[in-house]
Amino acid sequence: MDDSKVIGGKVKKPGKRGRKPAKIDLKAKLERSRQSARECRARKKLRYQYLEELVSSRERAICALREELEMYKQWCMAMDQGKIPSEIKALLTGEEQSKAQQNSTKLAKAGKTETHSNNPCEYHACDNKIGTESFFV
Repeated sequence: MDDSKVIGGKVKKPGKRGRKPAKIDLKAKLERSRQSARECRARKKLRYQYLEELVSSRERAICALREELEMYKQWCMAMDQGKIPSEIKALLTGEEQSKAQQNSTKLAKAGKTETHSNNPCEYHACDNKIGTESFFV
């Protein structure tokens, strides 16, 4: 018995549906595969270079932050002993001078004479006692 069907005047035989595979030259197919592999390796190499650069930049940032943290720890220990580090003094005097310049400029423009406190900080860490000993352990 014949398994072929007649649909719309055409005879169709059972089997695979869709496009028939084209006869591709084997050498061309292998060359395309090799080229694709070369491109893949190049992309992988670039990706790894990018990731290595990213890791090294993050490691440098971590080292810088650790140094900064160590500096702050030393400042805190000095302040706990009642000593004010010279860097903080310079920072505070720099803020006082800049505030004084800003205030004198504002006063000169507005024509007002107001008195301001000499304290450049509105918030003091010493007002809010937190257990610094356990924080830096």
